[in-house]
Amino acid sequence: MNFIAFLILGLIAGAIAKMILPGKQGGGWIVTLLLGVVGAFLGGWLGNMIFGVGVDEFWSISSWLLAIGGAIIVLLIWGLIFGRKNKTA
Repeated sequence: MNFIAFLILGLIAGAIAKMILPGKQGGGWIVTLLLGVVGAFLGGWLGNMIFGVGVDEFWSISSWLLAIGGAIIVLLIWGLIFGRKNKTA
């Protein structure tokens, strides 16, 4: 898969992951989409390491599932680090 297609896959995976994980993860939609691209990289790497399947083709269901799964993982980690802070005054 070329780089532009991978970016598009990551952006869409980030949007889908945000719909699956609504709430306050911190950051807006742009941060979420960028995290989706990072998640697509993570999902492709994990899929290759664990299952021997990577993010190879744009229209492959395994590519989409790995990218969305990676985006969910990255959004969860982002939410734990930069989520809603407890403000005590």
